Amino acid sequence: MNNLPIDLDNIRNQIMTSQRRKKQKILVVDDEPDNLDLLYRTFRRDFQVLKADSGTNALQVLAEEGEVAVIISDQRMPEMKGTEFLSKTLPQFPDTVRIILTGFTDIEDLVDAINAGQVYRYITKPWDPEELKGVVQRAAETYDLLKQRTEELRRANSQMGLLTSSIQLVKAVSSKEESLAPIAAIYGETFAADGCILQLVENGSLTSTCGTFSQDGILDNWLDKDPLAQESIATSNMKVSVNVTKDERLKEVAHYSDTDTKSHLVVPVVHANEVTAVLSLQWKKPCTLREDELKLIHFSAQLLALVLNCAHYT
Repeated sequence: MNNLPIDLDNIRNQIMTSQRRKKQKILVVDDEPDNLDLLYRTFRRDFQVLKADSGTNALQVLAEEGEVAVIISDQRMPEMKGTEFLSKTLPQFPDTVRIILTGFTDIEDLVDAINAGQVYRYITKPWDPEELKGVVQRAAETYDLLKQRTEELRRANSQMGLLTSSIQLVKAVSSKEESLAPIAAIYGETFAADGCILQLVENGSLTSTCGTFSQDGILDNWLDKDPLAQESIATSNMKVSVNVTKDERLKEVAHYSDTDTKSHLVVPVVHANEVTAVLSLQWKKPCTLREDELKLIHFSAQLLALVLNCAHYT
């Protein structure tokens, strides 16, 4: 099996350069305007801060904005206690870290909420801003760790699903050529690509035999004149442009602008030290794949080489 591509460091650098870390979102909830403004001012430098003056309004904010890393909520609010509000967020946002602010000794409510996994910490009023900053920073780090573990599990499941689906599909069809389009669809859907092409290669050149997938049903196959595809075949290495509009090699290449393709990943399918196919994944936005996802694509493509070239078609 082929080793990982030797230009992975270059790919990693492209992705890190193109994806600047965005501020995490946090939500602060308090029915007292002064406290709400103070919380906003405390965290606005380090986080993207969303505000709500009640549990009901906070639920509406989450419905509009989606998941946040941390929720800081007052406990004593009209209509809905902080613990009641936080309990309503748990089913949809299990990874969000929740902090309660309380000026009262609501021990029973807090203990129940903590035991139910609804509250990470509680802070008594009046709070020390530096202490609260430290708690929220650790909460944000906890959220990152939870998301990382969730993503690792998702990717592991995706890998198994990808390989299992490809093998089952190849067994179900009567020819290699018949399997190309369904496999392209599996890869395109798994990695949320706008378009995917799996095209056979013979003697270092693309053949006319390919399978394609497109989210909108329309895909122009221009791999035979694409610099990345040609380079990938010539070097047997994975090639990527994470942002074509800023790539000096490609920004003047007509087919990228004509098809509004903003990022392109080409993976050689290598069998017996020979490129037998290429897998092209195309997106209409800058690439958001992580390094481990790139490794998954490369690894699975090499197993795909064994499946395509060693399967016994009827």
